[in-house]
Amino acid sequence: MPRIRLDLAYDGGGFAGWAAQPGLRTCQGELERALTTIAREPVRVAVAGRTDAGVHASGQVAHADVPDALVPGDPDAAQRLALRLSRLAARGGDLVVRAVSPAPAGFDARFSAVSRSYRYRIMASAAADPLERHTAAHVPQPLDVDAMQRTAEALVGLRDFAAFCKPREGGTTIRELRAFTWQREGALLTAALTADAFCHSMVRALVAACVRVGEGRLGLAQAAALLDERSRSPLTGLMPAHGLTLVAVGYPPDDLLAQQAERARARRSASDLDA
Repeated sequence: MPRIRLDLAYDGGGFAGWAAQPGLRTCQGELERALTTIAREPVRVAVAGRTDAGVHASGQVAHADVPDALVPGDPDAAQRLALRLSRLAARGGDLVVRAVSPAPAGFDARFSAVSRSYRYRIMASAAADPLERHTAAHVPQPLDVDAMQRTAEALVGLRDFAAFCKPREGGTTIRELRAFTWQREGALLTAALTADAFCHSMVRALVAACVRVGEGRLGLAQAAALLDERSRSPLTGLMPAHGLTLVAVGYPPDDLLAQQAERARARRSASDLDA
Protein backbone atom coordinates (compact mmCIF):
# COMPACT_ATOMS: atom_id res chain seq x y z
CA MET A 1 0.00 0.00 0.00
CA PRO A 2 1.24 3.54 -0.67
CA ARG A 3 2.47 5.61 2.26
CA ILE A 4 1.54 9.16 3.24
CA ARG A 5 3.36 11.59 5.53
CA LEU A 6 1.37 13.50 8.15
CA ASP A 7 2.67 16.72 9.74
CA LEU A 8 0.90 17.32 13.06
CA ALA A 9 0.48 19.69 15.97
CA TYR A 10 -1.46 19.04 19.17
CA ASP A 11 -2.20 20.28 22.66
CA GLY A 12 -1.27 17.30 24.81
CA GLY A 13 -3.48 18.32 27.73
CA GLY A 14 -6.48 16.39 26.44
CA PHE A 15 -4.59 13.23 25.47
CA ALA A 16 -3.25 10.29 27.46
CA GLY A 17 -0.07 10.49 25.40
CA TRP A 18 0.65 9.52 21.80
CA ALA A 19 0.39 5.71 21.89
CA ALA A 20 -3.03 4.07 21.47
CA GLN A 21 -4.39 2.63 24.74
CA PRO A 22 -7.74 0.86 25.27
CA GLY A 23 -10.36 3.15 26.78
CA LEU A 24 -8.16 6.26 26.66
CA ARG A 25 -8.06 9.20 24.27
CA THR A 26 -4.66 9.31 22.57
CA CYS A 27 -3.22 11.06 19.52
CA GLN A 28 -2.50 7.80 17.72
CA GLY A 29 -5.92 6.41 18.58
CA GLU A 30 -7.79 9.46 17.28
CA LEU A 31 -5.75 9.67 14.07
CA GLU A 32 -6.18 5.98 13.36
CA ARG A 33 -9.91 6.26 13.98
CA ALA A 34 -10.14 9.23 11.60
CA LEU A 35 -8.11 7.52 8.86
CA THR A 36 -10.04 4.27 9.26
CA THR A 37 -13.32 6.18 8.94
CA ILE A 38 -12.20 7.80 5.70
CA ALA A 39 -10.49 4.70 4.24
CA ARG A 40 -13.26 2.33 5.38
CA GLU A 41 -10.62 -0.17 6.43
CA PRO A 42 -8.16 -0.32 9.37
CA VAL A 43 -5.21 2.08 9.10
CA ARG A 44 -2.22 2.16 11.45
CA VAL A 45 -0.12 5.25 12.15
CA ALA A 46 3.59 5.35 13.09
CA VAL A 47 5.23 8.44 14.59
CA ALA A 48 8.64 10.09 14.79
CA GLY A 49 8.57 10.57 18.56
CA ARG A 50 6.09 9.16 21.05
CA THR A 51 5.05 11.84 23.52
CA ASP A 52 3.86 11.22 27.08
CA ALA A 53 0.50 12.31 28.49
CA GLY A 54 0.33 16.11 28.63
CA VAL A 55 3.27 16.74 26.29
CA HIS A 56 2.55 19.03 23.33
CA ALA A 57 3.79 19.04 19.73
CA SER A 58 4.10 21.74 17.10
CA GLY A 59 6.27 19.76 14.67
CA GLN A 60 5.33 16.09 15.01
CA VAL A 61 5.62 13.78 11.97
CA ALA A 62 3.84 10.49 11.33
CA HIS A 63 3.21 8.10 8.45
CA ALA A 64 0.45 5.72 7.46
CA ASP A 65 0.03 3.11 4.74
CA VAL A 66 -3.31 3.77 3.07
CA PRO A 67 -5.43 2.73 0.08
CA ASP A 68 -4.57 4.38 -3.24
CA ALA A 69 -7.70 6.55 -3.06
CA LEU A 70 -6.38 8.35 0.05
CA VAL A 71 -3.09 9.43 -1.49
CA PRO A 72 -3.55 13.10 -2.47
CA GLY A 73 -2.84 13.73 -6.13
CA ASP A 74 -2.55 17.52 -5.89
CA PRO A 75 -2.21 20.27 -3.23
CA ASP A 76 -5.96 20.91 -3.07
CA ALA A 77 -6.69 17.24 -2.38
CA ALA A 78 -3.96 17.18 0.26
CA GLN A 79 -5.44 20.20 2.01
CA ARG A 80 -8.95 18.71 1.96
CA LEU A 81 -7.70 15.47 3.48
CA ALA A 82 -5.74 17.34 6.18
CA LEU A 83 -8.79 19.40 7.12
CA ARG A 84 -11.05 16.35 7.21
CA LEU A 85 -8.63 14.44 9.42
CA SER A 86 -8.33 17.42 11.77
CA ARG A 87 -12.10 17.64 12.14
CA LEU A 88 -12.47 13.93 12.84
CA ALA A 89 -9.51 13.59 15.24
CA ALA A 90 -9.72 16.82 17.24
CA ARG A 91 -11.83 17.90 20.17
CA GLY A 92 -12.11 21.66 20.24
CA GLY A 93 -9.19 22.01 17.84
CA ASP A 94 -6.61 20.27 20.06
CA LEU A 95 -5.11 18.25 17.19
CA VAL A 96 -4.35 19.67 13.74
CA VAL A 97 -3.06 17.81 10.70
CA ARG A 98 -1.06 20.62 9.12
CA ALA A 99 -0.10 18.79 5.95
CA VAL A 100 -0.57 15.48 4.16
CA SER A 101 1.76 14.39 1.35
CA PRO A 102 2.80 11.24 -0.52
CA ALA A 103 5.81 9.83 1.34
CA PRO A 104 9.09 9.52 -0.62
CA ALA A 105 10.43 6.03 -1.22
CA GLY A 106 12.04 4.61 1.93
CA PHE A 107 10.41 7.12 4.27
CA ASP A 108 9.71 5.97 7.82
CA ALA A 109 8.58 8.69 10.22
CA ARG A 110 10.47 7.13 13.12
CA PHE A 111 13.50 5.38 11.71
CA SER A 112 14.32 7.78 8.87
CA ALA A 113 14.57 10.72 11.27
CA VAL A 114 18.03 12.08 12.04
CA SER A 115 17.04 14.51 14.80
CA ARG A 116 14.29 15.55 17.21
CA SER A 117 14.08 18.99 18.80
CA TYR A 118 12.18 19.87 21.96
CA ARG A 119 11.44 23.04 23.91
CA TYR A 120 10.82 23.22 27.65
CA ARG A 121 9.38 26.36 29.26
CA ILE A 122 9.55 27.38 32.93
CA MET A 123 8.05 30.35 34.77
CA ALA A 124 10.56 31.06 37.57
CA SER A 125 8.72 33.49 39.85
CA ALA A 126 7.05 33.60 43.25
CA ALA A 127 3.59 33.76 41.68
CA ALA A 128 2.46 31.49 38.84
CA ASP A 129 1.22 33.02 35.58
CA PRO A 130 -2.33 31.78 34.88
CA LEU A 131 -1.86 32.43 31.15
CA GLU A 132 1.08 30.01 31.09
CA ARG A 133 -0.38 27.27 33.28
CA HIS A 134 -0.88 24.83 30.37
CA THR A 135 2.43 25.40 28.55
CA ALA A 136 5.04 26.24 31.20
CA ALA A 137 6.05 24.61 34.46
CA HIS A 138 6.11 26.86 37.54
CA VAL A 139 9.18 27.07 39.79
CA PRO A 140 8.43 29.47 42.69
CA GLN A 141 11.90 31.01 42.95
CA PRO A 142 14.59 32.61 40.76
CA LEU A 143 17.01 30.22 39.07
CA ASP A 144 20.71 30.62 38.24
CA VAL A 145 20.47 30.36 34.45
CA ASP A 146 24.24 30.66 33.96
CA ALA A 147 24.77 27.56 36.12
CA MET A 148 21.98 25.78 34.25
CA GLN A 149 23.65 26.61 30.92
CA ARG A 150 27.00 25.27 32.12
CA THR A 151 25.26 22.08 33.22
CA ALA A 152 23.56 21.72 29.84
CA GLU A 153 26.88 22.12 28.02
CA ALA A 154 28.47 19.41 30.18
CA LEU A 155 25.77 16.95 29.12
CA VAL A 156 26.07 17.44 25.35
CA GLY A 157 27.62 14.63 23.30
CA LEU A 158 27.29 10.95 22.40
CA ARG A 159 26.75 9.43 25.82
CA ASP A 160 24.92 6.80 27.83
CA PHE A 161 22.00 8.71 29.40
CA ALA A 162 20.84 5.80 31.58
CA ALA A 163 20.63 8.09 34.64
CA PHE A 164 18.12 10.30 32.79
CA CYS A 165 15.92 7.63 31.17
CA LYS A 166 13.02 5.48 32.23
CA PRO A 167 14.30 1.99 31.37
CA ARG A 168 12.66 0.07 28.54
CA GLU A 169 13.34 -3.64 28.16
CA GLY A 170 15.59 -4.36 25.19
CA GLY A 171 16.23 -0.66 24.51
CA THR A 172 19.45 1.31 24.62
CA THR A 173 20.02 4.54 26.54
CA ILE A 174 22.89 5.71 24.33
CA ARG A 175 21.95 8.93 22.55
CA GLU A 176 23.73 11.84 20.89
CA LEU A 177 22.60 15.07 22.54
CA ARG A 178 23.66 17.64 19.94
CA ALA A 179 22.48 20.88 21.51
CA PHE A 180 21.13 21.97 24.89
CA THR A 181 20.74 25.69 25.63
CA TRP A 182 18.88 27.95 28.04
CA GLN A 183 17.46 31.41 27.42
CA ARG A 184 15.80 33.86 29.81
CA GLU A 185 13.13 36.43 28.98
CA GLY A 186 12.06 38.00 32.24
CA ALA A 187 10.75 35.23 34.47
CA LEU A 188 10.34 32.86 31.51
CA LEU A 189 13.14 30.35 30.98
CA THR A 190 13.24 28.25 27.81
CA ALA A 191 15.39 25.19 27.20
CA ALA A 192 16.05 24.03 23.63
CA LEU A 193 17.30 20.47 23.11
CA THR A 194 18.20 18.56 19.95
CA ALA A 195 19.35 14.94 19.74
CA ASP A 196 19.35 12.12 17.24
CA ALA A 197 16.64 10.63 19.47
CA PHE A 198 15.50 10.78 23.09
CA CYS A 199 14.64 7.84 25.31
CA HIS A 200 11.61 7.76 27.58
CA SER A 201 11.41 10.79 29.95
CA MET A 202 14.94 11.88 28.98
CA VAL A 203 14.14 15.51 28.15
CA ARG A 204 12.20 16.15 31.34
CA ALA A 205 14.95 14.51 33.42
CA LEU A 206 17.70 16.55 31.75
CA VAL A 207 15.75 19.75 32.38
CA ALA A 208 15.05 18.72 35.98
CA ALA A 209 18.75 18.18 36.65
CA CYS A 210 19.50 21.68 35.34
CA VAL A 211 16.73 23.13 37.50
CA ARG A 212 18.19 21.46 40.59
CA VAL A 213 21.54 23.05 39.76
CA GLY A 214 19.82 26.40 39.21
CA GLU A 215 18.16 26.10 42.63
CA GLY A 216 21.49 25.27 44.28
CA ARG A 217 20.31 21.80 45.32
CA LEU A 218 22.74 19.98 43.00
CA GLY A 219 26.29 20.90 42.03
CA LEU A 220 27.50 21.10 38.43
CA ALA A 221 30.05 18.36 39.06
CA GLN A 222 27.34 16.15 40.57
CA ALA A 223 25.11 16.66 37.54
CA ALA A 224 27.92 15.85 35.10
CA ALA A 225 28.87 12.76 37.14
CA LEU A 226 25.39 11.34 36.53
CA LEU A 227 26.62 10.36 33.07
CA ASP A 228 28.68 7.64 34.79
CA GLU A 229 25.54 6.05 36.27
CA ARG A 230 24.13 2.98 34.53
CA SER A 231 20.59 3.22 35.90
CA ARG A 232 17.96 5.88 36.53
CA SER A 233 19.16 8.29 39.21
CA PRO A 234 16.88 9.80 41.88
CA LEU A 235 19.06 12.93 41.72
CA THR A 236 17.66 13.95 38.32
CA GLY A 237 14.00 14.31 39.19
CA LEU A 238 11.38 14.81 36.48
CA MET A 239 9.75 18.04 35.33
CA PRO A 240 5.98 18.20 34.64
CA ALA A 241 4.85 17.13 31.18
CA HIS A 242 2.91 20.27 30.26
CA GLY A 243 6.06 22.42 29.88
CA LEU A 244 7.39 20.24 27.07
CA THR A 245 6.78 20.59 23.32
CA LEU A 246 8.18 18.60 20.39
CA VAL A 247 9.01 21.37 17.92
CA ALA A 248 10.76 19.68 14.97
CA VAL A 249 11.86 16.39 13.42
CA GLY A 250 14.75 16.37 10.94
CA TYR A 251 15.17 14.04 7.95
CA PRO A 252 17.97 13.46 5.45
CA PRO A 253 17.59 14.01 1.67
CA ASP A 254 15.07 11.66 0.07
CA ASP A 255 17.73 9.41 -1.47
CA LEU A 256 19.13 8.67 2.01
CA LEU A 257 15.85 7.93 3.82
CA ALA A 258 16.01 4.13 3.50
CA GLN A 259 19.70 4.05 4.44
CA GLN A 260 19.04 6.14 7.55
CA ALA A 261 16.13 3.89 8.55
CA GLU A 262 18.36 0.82 8.35
CA ARG A 263 21.08 2.54 10.39
CA ALA A 264 18.62 3.68 13.06
CA ARG A 265 17.31 0.14 13.59
CA ALA A 266 20.80 -1.04 14.62
CA ARG A 267 21.00 -1.08 18.43
CA ARG A 268 23.83 0.98 19.89
CA SER A 269 26.16 -0.48 22.51
CA ALA A 270 28.85 0.80 24.88
CA SER A 271 31.48 0.22 22.18
CA ASP A 272 29.94 3.08 20.16
CA LEU A 273 30.97 5.50 22.93
CA ASP A 274 34.63 4.63 22.36
CA ALA A 275 34.51 5.23 18.60
